[in-house]
Amino acid sequence: MTEIDEIEIDGRGLLCPLPVLRLRKVLTGLPAGSRVTLIATDKMAAVDVPHFCTQAGHELLSVTERDGETRYEVMRGDAYACRADDQRA
Repeated sequence: MTEIDEIEIDGRGLLCPLPVLRLRKVLTGLPAGSRVTLIATDKMAAVDVPHFCTQAGHELLSVTERDGETRYEVMRGDAYACRADDQRA
C-alpha cells in the first residue's frame, strides 16, 4: 500500500452531516481504488456513510466499533460508474 491508501479522517465530535462531508471532500481528490478510514462518534454516521457510499459509487469495506468510536473503511469507486448507470433510465 502507498501513503495515499492510508488516509484517516478524524470526524470525532462532528455531528451529521459533517463527517460525511469531510469524507466526500477527501475522496473527491483521490484516484479510484484509494482507501480512506473515517473515524466518527456521531451515531447518525451509521446511516449517512453507507447511504453516501451507495449513492456516490464508493464501497464501504468495513465498519468497526470500539470505545464509542466507529471506523468506516471506504474504497473510492470510479467517479463515472454510477453516472453511467443513471443514464440508462
